[in-house]
Amino acid sequence: MKRISIIVAICILLAVALVYVCDSVSLTYRIPNNRAQFGSVIVQRTWVIPMKDGKTQYAFDPPGPQDCVNSLFPHFGDPPCWYLSRHPKQQVNTGSQ
Repeated sequence: MKRISIIVAICILLAVALVYVCDSVSLTYRIPNNRAQFGSVIVQRTWVIPMKDGKTQYAFDPPGPQDCVNSLFPHFGDPPCWYLSRHPKQQVNTGSQ
């Protein structure tokens, strides 16, 4: 039983790796039909700044475009556009509380 579970785990890992490689090749060679590799989504970034007295200060950036890739997984240091369009509000924590 242990051997079967190890084989299944390896097969799942290989399948995910294969999907990632195919996604990367599709993005690099613009498959299908010379599609655009990159896109842009308007995001609102909020900075969370902990203060010394225990309070929290918030700073808001104006909405602005952020580059993204038209793929299933993140590539080239950019998040996928499908994920970024579903999460346009981003919170950046600038310290530990």
